[in-house]
Amino acid sequence: MDTAAARDTSPSPSVISASAVSKSWGDHQVFRDFTAEIPKGITGLLGSNGAGKTTLFGMLLGLHHRSGGQLQVLGQDPNTAGPELRQRIGYSPEHHDLPTDVAAQDLVRHIAEIHGLPKREATTRSSDALWLVGLGEERARPIGTMSTGQRQRVKLAQAIAHGPSLVILDEPTDGLDPVQRDDMLELIRDIGTKYDIDVVLSSHLLEEVERIADNVVIIAGGTTAAAGPIQELRVGGGGAVVVLDDQHEQVAQGLRARGIEVNIDRSRLLIGGDEPIESIAGAVRDVVAEADASLRRFAPIQQSLEDLFLAEVHGE
Repeated sequence: MDTAAARDTSPSPSVISASAVSKSWGDHQVFRDFTAEIPKGITGLLGSNGAGKTTLFGMLLGLHHRSGGQLQVLGQDPNTAGPELRQRIGYSPEHHDLPTDVAAQDLVRHIAEIHGLPKREATTRSSDALWLVGLGEERARPIGTMSTGQRQRVKLAQAIAHGPSLVILDEPTDGLDPVQRDDMLELIRDIGTKYDIDVVLSSHLLEEVERIADNVVIIAGGTTAAAGPIQELRVGGGGAVVVLDDQHEQVAQGLRARGIEVNIDRSRLLIGGDEPIESIAGAVRDVVAEADASLRRFAPIQQSLEDLFLAEVHGE
């Protein structure tokens, strides 16, 4: 699927840049200080129900104007460049309210035309997109006769048919069974890697985000609870695993003498506490050398994305 015609090749350090963004609906404040830099790649947006994920998507698309702060999407301000910006973005909403009597290919073509493609090109692109998501042979079927899984694929097809630079997916696996969910996640991963389209998706299933996303943004209390590469945030849980061939007790005692919490588990030392991983690594290096022990492995303990989410959102 050729996306070159619609992509902006100008360099940009972030796909989305938000600084102190606020948004209120009447007396209800959804965001009070949302700040995040979302880089290229696949980014998962996490937050409890009502945290403002869908509202944020509306602001990114220029459909909802923020109340304050600065926001840049693909280098443009969606408050002032909404129509132009939306031509470069694909969006798949959470709801399944698609026209039941319209064929899938007609809906996808229509959305591509709305994004500015000429009718002939929109027709070709709609067919390509439906084949890409696995609905090529079903493209003439009315959407009302399709399953939930097929409708989710139609929504994905209309989001990518015009060759966007950025795709925003709101709960793209909602209503899918485990097999359909796996297939959808694989499709999204392909779109973000093989076709070089940046993706921001929301999901209430943390394991999904952990499987396919490079980065994550966690929203809580109207602000940014955590943001960054998933692997770096997971290491933030603290602690390390040290695997030794010998001298376990001696090394453990040496680390404890330095104020480091250590538990022995057979051939492993489990190091806890809030010490920076660099400090732990330096202490382990020195103590292992002093004990003339044989070190097999040193690795930071990684927390799951669920652990990170619970810690940042619920303080658990």
